[in-house]
Amino acid sequence: MITSHLQVYQRSAARFADSALFRLPQVCPSTGRIEEWSTITYQQFENDVESYARYWSRKLRTAGIPRRSVIGLWLSGLTYVDCLHIYGMSRAGYIPQMFSLRLPNPDVVYELLRKANAQALIFDSCFESVLSGCSIPAYPALKSRDIESVDESLEEIGPIQNENEPAFIFHTSGSTSGSPKLVPCSYRWLNTVVQKSNWISRPRNPDRQDVTVFIGSMSHIAQTFMFLGTLQHGSCVIQPSKMPYSSEELIDMIHRCGLNRLNAFGSWLGMHLKNSREDAKLLSLLVGLDDVLYSGLAIPKEEEQWAIKNGIRVRNLFGSTEVGGMLVSGGHEKNPALLQPLPGTSYQFVPISNKTDAVHQSSAALYELVILSNSPDCPDASLRSTDGHLHTGDLFQEVTSGWYVSRGRDDDWIKSETSLRCDTKAIEDNARAMCAGLIAECVVVGSGRPSPVMFIEPASDTDHDKLKKEVIRKTRHFHSRRYLHERITSPNMVVVVPRGTLPRTATKGNIRRKAVEEAFAPELDRIFGRSI
Repeated sequence: MITSHLQVYQRSAARFADSALFRLPQVCPSTGRIEEWSTITYQQFENDVESYARYWSRKLRTAGIPRRSVIGLWLSGLTYVDCLHIYGMSRAGYIPQMFSLRLPNPDVVYELLRKANAQALIFDSCFESVLSGCSIPAYPALKSRDIESVDESLEEIGPIQNENEPAFIFHTSGSTSGSPKLVPCSYRWLNTVVQKSNWISRPRNPDRQDVTVFIGSMSHIAQTFMFLGTLQHGSCVIQPSKMPYSSEELIDMIHRCGLNRLNAFGSWLGMHLKNSREDAKLLSLLVGLDDVLYSGLAIPKEEEQWAIKNGIRVRNLFGSTEVGGMLVSGGHEKNPALLQPLPGTSYQFVPISNKTDAVHQSSAALYELVILSNSPDCPDASLRSTDGHLHTGDLFQEVTSGWYVSRGRDDDWIKSETSLRCDTKAIEDNARAMCAGLIAECVVVGSGRPSPVMFIEPASDTDHDKLKKEVIRKTRHFHSRRYLHERITSPNMVVVVPRGTLPRTATKGNIRRKAVEEAFAPELDRIFGRSI
């Protein structure tokens, strides 16, 4: 039996009607401090979703747009009202196509809307001035939960008739050939998210409501995945005042909202762990949490072992936009850091040949994770290889039978601070093509950083500041089409070093990306004004 997100929403609204679903920050305009955390119950959420569904159903029906059409939602995904738009549009019978504010180029959004055959666009007010070229009806998103009361009938939430029909359309978090790829999420795929949440989000104490926190934007798959787990188990989720939130705000959420399960991207968790080494109160609170789940970017092994040794219940959920959560740690008796596939999946770990010049040097055998076509979480056929399977490019080492550690990727992609992907090779290739004669060699790094940084060895002796500005000028058009976290648009993100400075492999002389990251870590810290 296929279970949809709307069925989960409906059942939980009936079962947990008076329980808190959201805790929202009420920030004082003058001081910026959180005065209180307001509560939205399951019943209130259902009432609001139904109101939004009727409103947008009437609006789109009047425009002649039939149900089951794709509707673009260009939103931050970080607010309660954004959640109402997403679930309201789905409840109205439409297919939300999600865009986040990190994709600010309207031309790229228009292209993706056309590829998905979208019939309308709902947009955040910050984009109103750039939407003159939109060829489909475009409507500004509502700014508050208060909405005009509309007498409009809605279809009943019933069994799924076609499990292969898309429920949502997301996009890869990195650009390929100047644009993200569509990631259609079918009801069959979404059903696996519901099943996986039994393992990821099930409360440790059934007699107490779990309280967690946004891991990111609902416009991306991570928070969508987590929110379904929140709904399914009658839990509560906190919307922080900003992302990432400070350790002080985390402490406030624990004290005033009863947060007992922390979900965070690896880079953000690393910040809290670092602060807890100097703050015994914060460390004590982290130890007291039922679960500390991180995803996206791995935290350093030493940091993870320190957390485990000090009693913090750390788990790593390894996942991707295309598949969702795939492997999770915390279940091995002797080594809680080891990963194993989530139950109900069908994966294969395929041996790869070690290459002399590979970024990931290891004497142990490496395996690529392959999502088999018969696995219920295998994504849309458009994302698979010619053999019908999804070859993730993620590499693992099998430490003991059925238990793995991640060993990075077998390609040129890195993950940013927000765990979104960036194709470094595409940036390098563009720089070489546009700046021929100016640069002898270049490499793009920035794993776990807010944005990528390009290191350049110049072709000849020249003024470094002028070279940086020229590189930015010549590559400006290429970067204008990319996500914000993929862009290099400031000379401050370009570092010029003497010829032969960048670390290379011994045989072919290829620049070693990871070695550059490590060797120039102080320079990267200086650029971003902090240590990651």
